[in-house]
Amino acid sequence: MLEFIQLLRQRYQAILNQQNQLVDTPLFQQRIDQLIFAEAFIRKGQRLVANTKPPLQIAVVGPTQAGKSSLVNVLLNSAAAGVSPLAGYTIHPQGFCQGVSLAECSDLQHYFGRFECLAQRDLTKQRHDCYSLAENTSASTLLPACVLWDTPDFDSIDSATYREGVIRAVVLADVIILVVSKEKYADQSVWDMMAMLEDLHQPTLICLNKLAEGSEKVVVQSLKEKWQQARSDAFPGVVPLFYQKPAGLPVWPEADVHRLARLADKVNVKKQPRFEQLLLQKYWSEWLKPVQQEHQALIEWQALIDEVIAQALASYQRDFLSHPHHYETFQQALAELLVLLEIPGLAGVLAGARKALTWPVRQLMKLGSKRLHIADTSQEIILLNQIAEHTLIQLADHVLDKSEQGKQALWWKELGGLLRRQRPDIVQHFQVAAKNYHLAFQQDVEQTAHHLYHKLQEQPMVLNSLRATRVTADAAVIALTLHTGGIGVHDLVIAPAMLTVTSLLAESAIGSYMHNVEAQLKQQQLNTVKQTLFIGSISKILIDLPGQLSTRTSFNISPEQLYKAQQQLTEKRHGLRLL
Repeated sequence: MLEFIQLLRQRYQAILNQQNQLVDTPLFQQRIDQLIFAEAFIRKGQRLVANTKPPLQIAVVGPTQAGKSSLVNVLLNSAAAGVSPLAGYTIHPQGFCQGVSLAECSDLQHYFGRFECLAQRDLTKQRHDCYSLAENTSASTLLPACVLWDTPDFDSIDSATYREGVIRAVVLADVIILVVSKEKYADQSVWDMMAMLEDLHQPTLICLNKLAEGSEKVVVQSLKEKWQQARSDAFPGVVPLFYQKPAGLPVWPEADVHRLARLADKVNVKKQPRFEQLLLQKYWSEWLKPVQQEHQALIEWQALIDEVIAQALASYQRDFLSHPHHYETFQQALAELLVLLEIPGLAGVLAGARKALTWPVRQLMKLGSKRLHIADTSQEIILLNQIAEHTLIQLADHVLDKSEQGKQALWWKELGGLLRRQRPDIVQHFQVAAKNYHLAFQQDVEQTAHHLYHKLQEQPMVLNSLRATRVTADAAVIALTLHTGGIGVHDLVIAPAMLTVTSLLAESAIGSYMHNVEAQLKQQQLNTVKQTLFIGSISKILIDLPGQLSTRTSFNISPEQLYKAQQQLTEKRHGLRLL
């Protein structure tokens, strides 16, 4: 599941980076944040599985200039956290180990993933994919043994550049300390963040900073109303912090010295797997909307392919198989039949060929020059290539229409560009496949000729009359000329002698059988063309085409990948199967 969430986030980010006008930028950015959030939560779960007693993590979060770093120093009883009157001073998560050794925190590097752990002094504004971790040597009466995190703000103009670090630190936390000032507590960004954190079920404490004496009651009541609007759980405790001018730090109330220790006792990590599952189920359908839209586009693409392929096959039947002047294959079978017959005047030539060449060698000869010649002069090959060209033109027009309709317009636009660029290669591949099919199908033609020959042997009168007919001898000469490349296949179809032989056979005792054999040959030819060329060649290439779309412009997550991820989400009732 972790790998799938990372993949989904990468695809969202890659598409967003293209800055295409068709992309809803705010929506994509929101989903990226949610996916970072979910990824961090899953990593946290993995950490809890690997280490059943990890150090407590407390994160101090809040808007800009709320006094987060100052409060961290108060809690640590040190000046470990850097402070500045300038907004956005802290831009990296900074962890301080209080009563915890660095060795106990070695697993945090796995949690932070690609973020690098640096010394606090080495953190720079040029890099945002890093964090720091240090031991605090001062004694603190306000903190239990823990890692206390000072986090960047989440509401400044620049916060988008380091927001991932904020999310990772906040999700890691077992306890949240929300710091707001009387000027900032009503900001919508604060409550958007707190609404998101509700899914983590972290014990929370609100620190109301920079207060003047006597103002806290009004602000606390307003805080409670804001909380209830943003979240459904109980309003947490509030610690009012009054500013101490000489020290320049907020003052932690004496009555709340043990507040954080008591809050830490409420941490329950046993429900983590169930919370992970609920979190993913909450956002799952929204995250996957564009992926499922692409899958719907894939279905429509398949339907378009099926439509143009059906039209192509209909054209092939109409303009070749059923065309009285173009259909040549059965005439080739008759030509093979005439070669098999012992025609007077040609018997010596055929006998000499049989003596000089064994049957396998003759077959190899046929596979060579004769079949290549037939393929080169075939009306079928010409027509098939024309149909393939027309099919791709039709398909390109359909894709253009789809790209102008608005629904998944970017996906269709990119697919149209890919189809246009690859069209010459697809046509060339089809032409090669068509020629290979035609050569291979000559075996079926010869087999048909042998069936007719055996049938004629059952009718000696018909066979003898054919042998005695001068027209048949002329046709046999034409058939042999076809073998040697003297004429083309189309010339064979319209040769008067061949037409006469066809008529003689059709009117003979085997006429009905001949028509059945011809019908079977046509059906066999249609099935072969359909499977070998239009489904096995052109359709397969077209179906695979969307898989070549750039992941910078499309999610390109297959239905199989999505199905496996959904299985992981639903098959285990009490948590996720983590990959």
